[in-house]
Amino acid sequence: MTLSVPSDSRARPSFLAEQSNLIGLAAIILLFWVLFTSLAPGFVSTFNLFALSRSLAVDVVIGFSTMVVLATGGMNLAIGSIGVCAVMASGYLMQTIGLPIPVAMALALLLGAFLGWLNGFVIVRSGVNSFIITLASASLFLGGMLILSKAQTFNALPPEIAAFGRMRWGFLSPLLFVALGLGAALIVLFRFTALGREILAAGANARAAELSGVPVGRAIIIAHTLSGALAASAGLMLVFRLGAAMPSIGQDWLLPSFLAPVLGGTLLAGGYVSVVGTILGAFLVTTIRSGLLVMQIGNFWLQLFLGLILLAAVMLDRYRSVYAERRSLGRRNSGRRA
Repeated sequence: MTLSVPSDSRARPSFLAEQSNLIGLAAIILLFWVLFTSLAPGFVSTFNLFALSRSLAVDVVIGFSTMVVLATGGMNLAIGSIGVCAVMASGYLMQTIGLPIPVAMALALLLGAFLGWLNGFVIVRSGVNSFIITLASASLFLGGMLILSKAQTFNALPPEIAAFGRMRWGFLSPLLFVALGLGAALIVLFRFTALGREILAAGANARAAELSGVPVGRAIIIAHTLSGALAASAGLMLVFRLGAAMPSIGQDWLLPSFLAPVLGGTLLAGGYVSVVGTILGAFLVTTIRSGLLVMQIGNFWLQLFLGLILLAAVMLDRYRSVYAERRSLGRRNSGRRA
């Protein structure tokens, strides 16, 4: 199947603009590394680099979970709630039911995907903005999980869980390579498959995409399903990292989940994503968090910095959107004069 992209669809950033954004983000990360290394030599210790790699793995997958929904021009505020539902389900299945680890993890991923599908289905069928639907479902999913689990921590999981979480490949955690593998799969999805192009077309111009034969509703549902599965994956990574299934997981995901893709160049308006940019955006967030932790600076400063960075990223996204619209308009005007 070949996808016909409408001529009035939202212009994606040029290759030069895309690369300059990635290079600029990498330069900022390097600057923070130099700063934290000079102020706190323990920042580049083997222990901290290992801890940083484990945190980065989770931040990357959280960013992916938001990125795939932003591709459609929507948003998912229920990522943390979906993640903790998958976490508590995996803990119950392993500790109470006694299912093998692979089976419990697979069922938890399916639960996350189902909750994401439910969000997408309600959004498409009701026509209500995804902000409202996912805000409501975030409270619904979290409340249901707390009622069913009685907010109890599952801390008697199989020892292999914590052992894998402590495993090191050099000074890196295997969890980071899992996150990068998911990133590679998303690159294939959005660059080389018809489904990926349909999701991007739905975000670029839903009305024009429908006229071109793109099943926009299906693309939105699939994007939310994928988002739910990725949120569940991030939650399960934290289960390996902590060695326990805790009901507090996911409560602080919302800000980092938007920061990573927006900093990386994904358009809030939809139609364009940057997987590599999302990884770099997550790297910046993790670097700042780790650096402030090593310097023993309070968590409230971290929230301040992340809030300021998100505000700057939103302003940058607005500039990119205006620039892309002007560039597209200029091309159309030049074509008419020709």
